[in-house]
Amino acid sequence: MTHQPTRRTLLKYGAAAAASASFGNIVLGQDAKKSPQRTVVIMFDGFGLDYLSASKMPVLDRWKRDGLFKPVKGLMPSVTNINNASICCGVWPETHGITGNTYFDEQRGVEDYTESPDLLLAPTLFERAARYGVKSALLSSKAKTITFMFRGAEIVLTAEKPTPEWVQKIGPAQSIYSREINYWLMAAAMDVLKNRPDIGVVYIHTTDYPMHTWAPDAPESKEHLARMDELIGQAMKLAPDAAFLLTADHGMNAKTLCWDLEKVCADKGVPLRKAFSVGRDQYVKQHRGCSGGAYVYLKKPEDARRVREIISSLQGVEQIIPREQAAREYKLMKSRIGDLVVWGDRNTTFGEMEAAREDYPTGLRSHGSLHELDIPLFVYNAKGAPRADFFQHNLDLARWIYRA
Repeated sequence: MTHQPTRRTLLKYGAAAAASASFGNIVLGQDAKKSPQRTVVIMFDGFGLDYLSASKMPVLDRWKRDGLFKPVKGLMPSVTNINNASICCGVWPETHGITGNTYFDEQRGVEDYTESPDLLLAPTLFERAARYGVKSALLSSKAKTITFMFRGAEIVLTAEKPTPEWVQKIGPAQSIYSREINYWLMAAAMDVLKNRPDIGVVYIHTTDYPMHTWAPDAPESKEHLARMDELIGQAMKLAPDAAFLLTADHGMNAKTLCWDLEKVCADKGVPLRKAFSVGRDQYVKQHRGCSGGAYVYLKKPEDARRVREIISSLQGVEQIIPREQAAREYKLMKSRIGDLVVWGDRNTTFGEMEAAREDYPTGLRSHGSLHELDIPLFVYNAKGAPRADFFQHNLDLARWIYRA
């Protein structure tokens, strides 16, 4: 499956490309053009530091010892699409425009999943590599990833909906709601590394279903991470020349409470135009559409004070801030977030429920709040990589590669 950006697309994203091209003295474009090193980027969905510390992962231990390892921060809200876009584009959300898993078009009054390439306003890693004649592959367990991040990639594959060609090569893929689908994805990545040496960038995005399902100390979680570590090691043997870069989008916590903010405010006599979870996506079996952050859109500007009073009084609400402040503090695109932005505490989520409040005594594992930002970052066997102090956030992982 091959996608070529149109002239209209190149013109549309040209300004964003220019704005994101300067990173101090990190300029590796000419070296990449002369002798590009194959690069494998692994976006390990939901792989918080607690998962790393709880499991035996000898390959990643080797990367710690012989490469670069650093705990870094993800971006807010701590959900997949915003962090995946930031890692792939190497810029903040205020530049690339992705602000959550769901997007609300205020002019049209339409709410939809963030899965359109038109919403991504910065060049991808694949487009940057293509400027130097380097081909890329985007491989994801989740179908939603390839629908908005594919620009510039030569190979585009989702394990959730593989083509007959890939099924013939690897066999049928398992359910998106399984740990085994990540193993299938790694098998596809190894096929690319083995049989397509002309592919210079391989971007792998796993699913966090195992983290939504099992805590770090659960035997099933440890089995999943041990197997993933083993498969990463096999990929290294197939591509000993390649640089391997790995980070995550967010961590995960058990949540015990969910609020439906539309119902809460309506019950208090102040109806909202819209309120939704920043983590709401099509994979509701994992988290029921509930996450630790929410965007709130007012019917009338004068409702702001009363809505803030109502929401801030709720158990588990850690912070409620206006649009301008949220955009400034978290480097979000102001036009794509709510009039108010709400963050929950470690135990609290927001979503669309049958009642205004729902409790989860056994815990619903999810993310989206300020409490899922701590993640690992690894750089192994990478020629010309920046020093450790360059890496502060997950978006720094590959932003130094194929820059002009």
